[in-house]
Amino acid sequence: MKLTKHGHACVRLEKDGATLVIDPGGLTEESALDGADAVLITHEHFDHLEVKRLAALGPQVQIWTCGAVAAQLEGLSTKVNVVGEGDSFSAAGFEVGVLGRDHARVAFDMPVVPNIGFLVDGEVFHPGDAFTVPSVPVGTLLTPTTGPWLKASEYVDYLREVAPRRAYSIHDGLYNDIGLFLVDSILERRGKDQAGDFRRLKPGESVTLP
Repeated sequence: MKLTKHGHACVRLEKDGATLVIDPGGLTEESALDGADAVLITHEHFDHLEVKRLAALGPQVQIWTCGAVAAQLEGLSTKVNVVGEGDSFSAAGFEVGVLGRDHARVAFDMPVVPNIGFLVDGEVFHPGDAFTVPSVPVGTLLTPTTGPWLKASEYVDYLREVAPRRAYSIHDGLYNDIGLFLVDSILERRGKDQAGDFRRLKPGESVTLP
């Protein structure tokens, strides 16, 4: 399976000629959806969901997401499937499990929105905007590294608790070069300590997974 990082929180997964795209939001380049066979959306925030972009997809491209997002996608020509924690499904030849229910708390006066994470082929876990810990071992963790709802110590603890073999930064589109240097340094140290491949992929950079 090939994993390609795109802007902010979006990744593309490719295998056997099929492409699955997760969270192509407003901070992601439009090309991330080129040739997509299926799309997964974790939650409703603009940096993970851009309705107009999804409306341009053909009817052959199905979307899987939570109920709150599905309500915003009514009328699309493509089929929108509502899923929640504990569900599993097949999307473009990928086997996907759903974990988690809620977005991480942002601030005391902001409501917590639904947020689901996706475990793809039992290998890649995209948690959306949460630190959901899967109940099964995860080979590749996509770990959020910036946002108004997290601090560095939290994603370090997350890496320790999940203990993946590989971890790649997502949700990093808010950083300038100084912030990205900090992320790189933290992931490098954690990777050495946990004997894993922990790093930040640049937009458009790919890795091949087992």
